[in-house]
Amino acid sequence: MGMGPMGCCIPIELPLWSNNGDCDVELVSAASLYDRQFVEMIKELNTEIGADVFIAITAHKLFMDFVNNPQAFGFVTSKKACCEYGPYNGIKLCTPLANLCQNRDLYAFWDSIHPSEKACRIIVQQILNGSNEYMYPMNLSTVLAMDPMV
Repeated sequence: MGMGPMGCCIPIELPLWSNNGDCDVELVSAASLYDRQFVEMIKELNTEIGADVFIAITAHKLFMDFVNNPQAFGFVTSKKACCEYGPYNGIKLCTPLANLCQNRDLYAFWDSIHPSEKACRIIVQQILNGSNEYMYPMNLSTVLAMDPMV
């Protein structure tokens, strides 16, 4: 699995990097670079073995797509968590004292660090059935269909 959220992808990070909700450019670049190099490493390993044995998910790209275009995934926002505490609702984990949003399916994040249930479903769908935009060289369903042991 590639680099997960880093630099602005989760609500707990937003107050750390800026006052206006912008991402930390250096951290986002580092995570993107890691994902690209991770996919290259998977390509090299598969070439050495002579078969597509290893697969990669570019998790950072998927989370950045949540952040940059939440509406494409059916979210109203990715910059605030459903469970409300502090700036961007990202100060701490959810407790019984927190205010909750009315519809958690509209939020990419449940609390300061955890994706919402809907976001988790989208991530799993991408791992199982996603295109090479997020999966390389194939998704998990393709691997399982090819495996005679399954």
